[in-house]
Amino acid sequence: MKNIHEIAFHPGSREELLPDFAADFPYIASRAEMDCYIGRSAPWHWHKAVEIFYMESGSLTYYTPGGAMYFPTGSGGMINSNVLHMTKAMSRTEENVPLLHLFDPSLIAGEQGSRIEQRYVTPVTTASQLEILPLFPENPAQKKILDQILHAFRLSDAAPGYEIRLREALSEIWLLLFEEARPLLEKKQGAGKSSESIKQMMVYVHEHYSEKISVAQIAEAAFLSERECFRLFRDCLHMTPAEYIKSYRLQKACQMLAGTSEPLTVVSQACGLGSSSYFGKVFREHAHCTPSEYRQKWQDFDR
Repeated sequence: MKNIHEIAFHPGSREELLPDFAADFPYIASRAEMDCYIGRSAPWHWHKAVEIFYMESGSLTYYTPGGAMYFPTGSGGMINSNVLHMTKAMSRTEENVPLLHLFDPSLIAGEQGSRIEQRYVTPVTTASQLEILPLFPENPAQKKILDQILHAFRLSDAAPGYEIRLREALSEIWLLLFEEARPLLEKKQGAGKSSESIKQMMVYVHEHYSEKISVAQIAEAAFLSERECFRLFRDCLHMTPAEYIKSYRLQKACQMLAGTSEPLTVVSQACGLGSSSYFGKVFREHAHCTPSEYRQKWQDFDR
């Protein structure tokens, strides 16, 4: 299991780039040390891989287009394939560490078009109403799943037959998740097009954040009206397009402050945040400290 302190993205996208995700065994196990993430959060992103997680310590809030959900130590859940989500560390008294199984659904589905894929995998991964499946130890059936999720992390990758044992463990977990998700799977699905449209508009912001951006330009990137653009940002990300643009620019500013020694004027211009005075004002509102204080904190942290 690998300790991770940040997430990487495919160029111009919020699709997460998963290092060490091999085509011949599409799986990685990660221990996400959220307190080391810039801003103690993972920004909005998605990945084709299914994410099954267990809260080793601390607590997190997971945000999806459907809302927010709080996960304390000992809880966990599943984030479905290609679902937009972000996470934020909540505990101030202990480390905030989720353990993550990330795997392509084909790992347990087998050959494309197989009976297992058709009966047990595709009904879950294509269910737009199933963004997140929470698991809490107070529920006996869910505790059984959590115990199996934790057990799978303890398999030794150096032991003979590790890959087979891991796939078997994930298959057992998947079958239990399938049963837990059955009531949701029987509900009417929402419109999957909304998810793809918001992703297209997010990508436009990510490619043009250093420039002046209008709502009309964002909407045009997904072939939508400005009214529909506003609706999707509100429904999926719980903010306006302008708020998302400012949020993304501030994320990029945080990265530059933590990772470079560029002057503050260069950072503010590069991130589309205008004058130094405006940059200082909005940054203090976002991070509750000045840009210089933020840089000092995170560069000291890395030493």
